[in-house]
Amino acid sequence: MNTASRMESSGARDRIQVTQVTADLLTEAGYVRWLIPRSTKIYVKGKGEMQTYWVSKAKVPVRKGSDMKSEMSTVDETNESDGGTSTGGSSFDYELGSEGIHVLSKTERLVEWNVALLTSLLQQIIASRGGTVRHIKPLSSEERTIGTNGTVLEEFTPIIPLKRFEAQELQQRQRPGSIEISDKVKCQLRGYLSNVASMYKDNPFHNFEHANHVTASVKKLLTRIVNTDETNGLAKGNNKTTGKSSGVNLVDLAGHSYGITSDPLTQFSVVFSAIIHDVDHPGVPNSQLVKENTRSAQIYKNKSVAEQNSVELAWDMLMQDEYEDLRACIYQTKEDLHRFRQLVVNTVMATDIVDKELQAFRKARWETDFSENSALRALIGGAGESETDRENRKATIVIEHLIQASDVSHTMQHWHIFKSWNEKFFMECYQAYQQGRADSDPSEDWYKGEIGFFDYYVIPLAKKLQSCGVFGVSSDEYLNYAKSNRDEWVREGQSLVKDYLAKYHRQQDQDGTSDSSSRRDSGA
Repeated sequence: MNTASRMESSGARDRIQVTQVTADLLTEAGYVRWLIPRSTKIYVKGKGEMQTYWVSKAKVPVRKGSDMKSEMSTVDETNESDGGTSTGGSSFDYELGSEGIHVLSKTERLVEWNVALLTSLLQQIIASRGGTVRHIKPLSSEERTIGTNGTVLEEFTPIIPLKRFEAQELQQRQRPGSIEISDKVKCQLRGYLSNVASMYKDNPFHNFEHANHVTASVKKLLTRIVNTDETNGLAKGNNKTTGKSSGVNLVDLAGHSYGITSDPLTQFSVVFSAIIHDVDHPGVPNSQLVKENTRSAQIYKNKSVAEQNSVELAWDMLMQDEYEDLRACIYQTKEDLHRFRQLVVNTVMATDIVDKELQAFRKARWETDFSENSALRALIGGAGESETDRENRKATIVIEHLIQASDVSHTMQHWHIFKSWNEKFFMECYQAYQQGRADSDPSEDWYKGEIGFFDYYVIPLAKKLQSCGVFGVSSDEYLNYAKSNRDEWVREGQSLVKDYLAKYHRQQDQDGTSDSSSRRDSGA
């Protein structure tokens, strides 16, 4: 309520303005199409600069051939200058579909949401370097050779060494809001994300919208680590003289999160990985690609085929000359380049939850650091291991579980969200079966299979989020929703599977009728 009241001074008549937190919740719930990012951040007393969004259920018009962001800025500025109205009415009163007008698509809105998110993280990265952004020509040879000595999976490492910052360095870090990201870099970022979106196939489930749903969950969990109010178990520090809150103690926070929150490059890497983790997904599981002996299965030696392919495609595109200024914002040194690459590899590889060898490895490593049995931890843990290595391993484990939970976050959210995404996944699997790319009819075991998925993967994973001790109330929230959705599925799942099947066949009948009509109209 306090934030909302202070935002009123920057609002506009007949417009709804929301914070980034609310925008993330809307995106997570599948309503990104309602959001229009404001062109500039607003200043809120007691909060500093904030990225906010207009909410509208109308379609946003943009002139054809224009830069989308600048055009959105024009709409935004027009409304701010006259209190939400213009000579011809509100900025939404275009005649949609008339010549010269382009309606912002859902994919374009998703791209804009990601541009805003990654731009904010780039500001934090540059601030952690003291505001420095130099050209990276000296790294060109390293960029060309990184990741060329084997498969992506062979780069996987049990422990990622995170960057450590001295306490004084954290306390004196430049304010991210003071960092300006150039229009050139934003244009490159927008172009890159647009290309990533185009590389996602039109699958019912594994598509660009799913990638954004995962990204929203990743951001939410990362934000909950950073949140330092009493609901997160992290108390704000008080000034001993005034007794007033002194804000976030980044030094204490870094220790609590195993260094994840003190290093913005780590956070950027995890969010970036969420966005690209299913690029070019074929709509069938790895086991089917191996069975079909596809070219990608051969290249990646029948292991984590789709995941390795996604990393390779997204990375190779990022290394193109046209994104050099963007890369210079992400990293400036050889060490940061390699750390960025390692974080992306480990994070995306963690989304392969079927590979038995990887599963066994992750389970053993979890027991090393987070088992409730202290004697077992002492027995498994390495003798003479440094505290830094232990912290880095814990951070690596937390990152992997964060992306795994986010990848199936629909199972740990409101029932209607779970039901929507579950239907999409069913449609994708059933479509593969109808195309001859699956051995069995998924509808026969879908009901029981979902119960097993909750019991043996989702609920244990939610409990691990609790055991990590870094996600505060989110871990409780995820676990409670997982249990609730499991119970609801037991009650309604069988009838829902019947509904899914009926809907699939209705759509096929409609498509067939449409195709027949098209052939008749063309005289075929």
